[in-house]
Amino acid sequence: MNWLWWIIFGGLAGWIATILTGQNARFGIIGNIIIGIIGAYLGGWLSSRLFGGPVVTGFDLRSFVVAVIGSIVLLFIISLF
Repeated sequence: MNWLWWIIFGGLAGWIATILTGQNARFGIIGNIIIGIIGAYLGGWLSSRLFGGPVVTGFDLRSFVVAVIGSIVLLFIISLF
């Protein structure tokens, strides 16, 4: 996946995660992209530890769900501070 797809993927995942957590107006488009990209890495890392093996493999539904869950976890961690 090239860098443009990662930005789109991260933006969508971050946007969905902020909507689900009720923090959509707080971060803006750049924040959603950053949260989504970091959340995808975090979700991929957590799911590989839990399930053993890569889960975020490209732009598919399973990877998107993992990225959204990772973004939600990241938003929870951010809200603790």
